[in-house]
Amino acid sequence: MTWDITGLGAVSSVGADARSTYDALCAGREGRAPVRVFDTASYQAGHAYEIDDRAPGGDRPLRATGWLLTAVEQALADAGLGDDLTDVPVLVGTTLREQRSIELWWRGGPRVPLDELHFGTALRRRFNATTSYTFANACAASLYGLGMACDLIALGEADTVVVAGTDSIAESTFAAMDRAQTLVPDAARPFDRGHKGMVMGEGAVAVVLTRAGAGPGRPAARLRSVGLNCDAGHPTAPDPAGITAGVREAHRRAGVRPADIDLVMLHGTGTARNDETEARVMSEVFGRGPGPLMTAVKSGVGHTLGGSGLLSLVTAVLSMRHGTVPAVIGLTDPIEEAAALRLVRGGGVSAPVGLAQVNAFGFGGINAVAVVERA
Repeated sequence: MTWDITGLGAVSSVGADARSTYDALCAGREGRAPVRVFDTASYQAGHAYEIDDRAPGGDRPLRATGWLLTAVEQALADAGLGDDLTDVPVLVGTTLREQRSIELWWRGGPRVPLDELHFGTALRRRFNATTSYTFANACAASLYGLGMACDLIALGEADTVVVAGTDSIAESTFAAMDRAQTLVPDAARPFDRGHKGMVMGEGAVAVVLTRAGAGPGRPAARLRSVGLNCDAGHPTAPDPAGITAGVREAHRRAGVRPADIDLVMLHGTGTARNDETEARVMSEVFGRGPGPLMTAVKSGVGHTLGGSGLLSLVTAVLSMRHGTVPAVIGLTDPIEEAAALRLVRGGGVSAPVGLAQVNAFGFGGINAVAVVERA
């Protein structure tokens, strides 16, 4: 079974929509800047990939919710649908939800009604969405939502599902990462010997998924499969066996071989353990030979947490549509484990992409891999 991806939406540190984000990535523009959302004097790190949409007076609550609504609006418009989601489930992947809103409240900022901390409240008010679910499966959350959307359609529970992801930077999470990482990263540099760790990003992303042929127009792409597992191998370190199993499952469900894949959207966090493990697994899965092109969008938009997998998928779809694959920004000296991979670097490359694989791996061994086909 396949599913149609009929609409795309995104808000990031480099673009106000999916196309402008993609164009920025292809042009090598990144959203990295000194942190503006809070004072970093107490921390070692001082950079992030923020969306600069705050008033001069400082931060404000419910920014993640606002981006979510914008991304969903864009995806619905792109799909040629209206904005009434009474009968359409909305599945939202996130890591932090509205944690930053609570921090601001705790620091004396505006009180946020508790029901506003649930994305479903805003989705119901804006789109009349009567059914919504939140997935907190770490960095794989939005692809887990995509997997459930496939199940809902396959089981006849819905013909159309909106899948989204959103996160804003929370100071408590920034502080935790600042203390947990051995080095002090000032940029996301996946698979480069100079990588120093994860750098947080902000944004939202959304896609409209329909039963094949059920959408009003030509689909942007077709979803062939989503492979999911949770190996629970370690609280933070990725397990190569679990990742390999996730990739193999996605290929099996899609009915494809590794040789069929033209592009891999890598998880690519810029942390040593993740980059090394992912590179080894990709080398093993795709074996010797030229293999597919590979890239990683976190080099341009940072780690957008729960929505990162879906943002990689949207980038893959636009690469299929426009024929250019963005490069891994800042990659000049690949790590040894990635030496055999066809990492795109030095600028976007023109290439026909018929089939793409999208990786998303979260803490605790929460793995998700999707396979997408050009429409």
